[in-house]
Amino acid sequence: NPDYGVNIITNSQLSDGTNGWFPLGNCNLSAASGSPKILPPMARDSLGVHEPLSGRYILVKNRTQTWMGPAQMITDKLKLFLTYQVSAWVRIGSGASGPQNVNVALGVDNQWVNGGQAEIKDGRWHEIGGSFRIEKQPSKVMVYVQGPAAGVDLMVAGLQIFPVDRVARFKHLARQTDKTRKRDVILQFSGSESSSLFGTSVTVMQTQNSFPIGSCINRTNIENEDFVDFFVKNFNWAVFENELKWYWTEPQRGNFNYKDADDMLALCQNNKIETRGHCIFWEVQSTVQQWIQALNKIDLMKAVQNRLTGLLTRYRGKFRHYDVNNEMLHGSFYQDRLGKDIRTYMFKTANQLDPSATLFVNDYHVEDGRDTRSYPEKYIEQIIDLQLQGAPVGGIGIQGHIDNPVGPIVCSALDKLGVLGLPIWFTELDVSSLNEHIRGEDLEVMIREAFAHPAVEGVMLWGFWELFMSRDNAHLVDAEGEINEAGKRFLALKHEWLSHAHGRIDIQGQFEFRGFHGTYVVEVETELNKVSRTFVVDKGDSPLVVSIDL
Repeated sequence: NPDYGVNIITNSQLSDGTNGWFPLGNCNLSAASGSPKILPPMARDSLGVHEPLSGRYILVKNRTQTWMGPAQMITDKLKLFLTYQVSAWVRIGSGASGPQNVNVALGVDNQWVNGGQAEIKDGRWHEIGGSFRIEKQPSKVMVYVQGPAAGVDLMVAGLQIFPVDRVARFKHLARQTDKTRKRDVILQFSGSESSSLFGTSVTVMQTQNSFPIGSCINRTNIENEDFVDFFVKNFNWAVFENELKWYWTEPQRGNFNYKDADDMLALCQNNKIETRGHCIFWEVQSTVQQWIQALNKIDLMKAVQNRLTGLLTRYRGKFRHYDVNNEMLHGSFYQDRLGKDIRTYMFKTANQLDPSATLFVNDYHVEDGRDTRSYPEKYIEQIIDLQLQGAPVGGIGIQGHIDNPVGPIVCSALDKLGVLGLPIWFTELDVSSLNEHIRGEDLEVMIREAFAHPAVEGVMLWGFWELFMSRDNAHLVDAEGEINEAGKRFLALKHEWLSHAHGRIDIQGQFEFRGFHGTYVVEVETELNKVSRTFVVDKGDSPLVVSIDL
């Protein structure tokens, strides 16, 4: 019986001075006035109509270490397996040199848990939004706000930590999904007996939803028949876990291995499964093979050119997307060695070599408020910067390796990125929980948010089979092929997003229904026989008229 939306922080509004709070370290806490009275937007989206904040805040002075700030013990107030949203307004005093990180943190038995971060480089109030969940009984939990450099004053207003009602959010998303992913359809029947069609029985069944839901696969798991069976039945897109990465296709200089990728591509083509190309380059130095790290600038540039030509000529027209230079917000191996223009060069050259492929940026922790290197504003800045230099960026990849997701936080990131007008894909989605029911709920949060959002055009899971996951407690199907609770939740969503209708042809010879985009079969039972036809419902604003000749 969780108290959804109820703040577990004591004296959050500071109506009783700083009672309930204590300073972490030998800093000074006092209450002051002049902070926002409105709720931070992400909290407002979760809580709905809510009383305003008090306008009072905690002022923290004499901070001699970055970790010093206001703190509270919340051990007895937390329930296991509930997802908690974190919300606060934060601000810093003058005297900071450069941008400052502010973090709402939890000490769970002295382990740091990230409750959300903001980067601050001005005197305004900034929203922090994050989330956490506790899955093992702790002996003590402390929440504290930390981050700016020593000597910089910290201000915290309206800190809230509350359990999130995910099911209530799902109802809102269902209404949004109806607007985003469905269309009115008019079936217009004709034929030799059209005059006598009035009152004839019609059954409409959707056989496939056209929204891309894919998974990563690897060379080993395509040997497993049960794996392939589940994959082909339940996914319409694929991405290769490692087999297209440069360290796989050219582990030693001039020593190429495209066979694995070729085999996997053949499997996908035989089953009419579209593919994403992941990835041409990867900016994070630890992922770059040694022989490339040892090259001088001229040879490195040649190697980059050869990689582009070799890969994109071989697979021209085969991959619908490419992640051009993976994780550019978290690494800069090529940029550091070849200059800022190298990133634009990679995009332009890839586009020249295979104009049919949509070229993506791809990065992680964009959607969860946990990482100041990659929050949406920074991603937007990077994309616009690339576009201004002429890079043909065609799509935005959000990896989606996420913990305890909260819908409004994810949606806030999608809304911000959606302003760019580019298609957004979740490219590597996985969630992790010891509890399969909670894992299924996490996955449902992410897939429902994606499916309801007009800017999102596809979702790729980063695997589903127990033996082939990069994260623990993330699988949907166990090693024996048994579908677990999380897998059942996933299949239930796929089933929910197939439309069916039944009725009779009206006096105009028509039958109307509203359904998801995708492929359908219609069956008409006349006095003489049973006729079935297939048709496709594409995206569109106006009602789709489908002529069916019987």
